[in-house]
Formats: sequence, structure tokens, C-alpha cells
Amino acid sequence: MPKTKVILYCEEDGSCPYLEWFEQLSVKAQDKCLVRVKRLGELGHELRRPEADLLRDGIYELRASLQGFHYRVLYFFHGTVAAIVSHGIVKESAVPPKEIDRAIERKKRFEANPAKHRHEDGTE
Repeated sequence: MPKTKVILYCEEDGSCPYLEWFEQLSVKAQDKCLVRVKRLGELGHELRRPEADLLRDGIYELRASLQGFHYRVLYFFHGTVAAIVSHGIVKESAVPPKEIDRAIERKKRFEANPAKHRHEDGTE
């Protein structure tokens, strides 16, 4: 199976919500999240629970846990690309609906103009 290219969503001003969040994490939490992102690149649509899950409306989550915290990275597929659009740390077992709604809005913006919302230093 060919690898899936993983890219990062950026806002119109060039900011990248995922990177801003990721840089604030501990090194151990970053490592856990990076493992999941790499697995997404390797397996794409084939990645399943417990590492990934479909939430709704084409939004998926990568799942990593460390010391009782659940790190979630939200993404969607656009052709052969997986675009990371959001993130979060949750104590409960589910991603809050407002975070999914935010990811859906970013997905719509990306789909309308992929070149404009693609971070240049995406993860591959």
C-alpha cells in the first residue's frame, strides 16, 4: 500500500494551529503524537482503533495517551493526502463537539482552496 502524505492545515494568516499546540507539549507527549502521525503516513485509511477513529463528517482522530491525558489530533483525507486540522488534550474519553465543529470548518476551508491552507513545512 502506498504511503499517505500527511500535511498540516494553516490559517489564511499562515499560522498553523497544530504546530502551535504541539510546540507547547512535553517532549514525551510530542513523541507519542509523532508516532501516531508517522503511523497515519504509513497506513492511511487502514489505521484503526486504538490508534485512530472516525468521529463524524469525515473527521478522524489520532489517539495517544500519556499519564492519564488523552492527546487527540484531528484530521481528514483529501484525495491521497491526510490533512491535520486540529488538536486537543482531553481528560474525558471523547473529543468535545466544539473541537469537531472547528475541524469541520477548517476542512471546508481547506477543500475550497487546498493551496492556501497547506502549511509549507508539512509532516511527511
